[in-house]
Amino acid sequence: MEAAAQEKLATDVIKTSAGNLEITFIGHGTMMFKFGGKVIHIDPWTQQADYTKLPQAHLILLTHEHMDHLDLKALGMLRTEKTAVVCPQICTPQVTGAIVMHNGDIKTIEGLEVKAVPAYNIMHKRDNGQPFHPQGHGNGYIITFGDRNVYVAGDTENIPEMKQLKNIDIAFLPMNLPYTMTPEMVADAARAFQPKILYPYHYGETDTSRLVALLKDTKGIEVRIRSMK
Repeated sequence: MEAAAQEKLATDVIKTSAGNLEITFIGHGTMMFKFGGKVIHIDPWTQQADYTKLPQAHLILLTHEHMDHLDLKALGMLRTEKTAVVCPQICTPQVTGAIVMHNGDIKTIEGLEVKAVPAYNIMHKRDNGQPFHPQGHGNGYIITFGDRNVYVAGDTENIPEMKQLKNIDIAFLPMNLPYTMTPEMVADAARAFQPKILYPYHYGETDTSRLVALLKDTKGIEVRIRSMK
């Protein structure tokens, strides 16, 4: 059953100094990494996959508390007694036994260096004036696999902290309005921190060809479009 589930999901393989990193694109804001015999799930959501057909996790990273990123049913399917769950403080009322990481924290978990970085809105706000994602609530994560740094941005805009990132090999940047970024904002961020490979994700009905066009003359950034609505 697991093999059948895997066949339906696109996978990219990235070579690192410590072996291959396998990225499985599940959809929306969720993906799965396999590296060195470990399985890492990002923001698993049962609306995107049948997690009974996917391998359970050694590590789960949660970016914030919204229901399309924090799904207790998915956590229950993927979590074992040994699974490390990492989340920001705002998720802890719902998630027991988690490792809390604040913006700027760096920890080694399951043999991987994980850094929590800011993820928030500046421009896009609710009708009451509150940002969809307030500063300090959510995390993006930079995970180091061998000599490769993978940045999963979470729900965020092209914030100053993002533009200051260095040595990012692979970046997942969200691209859906009104909650995160326009293609122009994603392109602006990418030009600033220069990821070698850029995957727009969590993009809903956004036209991904706009991002490709915006970055077509930007050397050193390969834009890869996968099914990540």
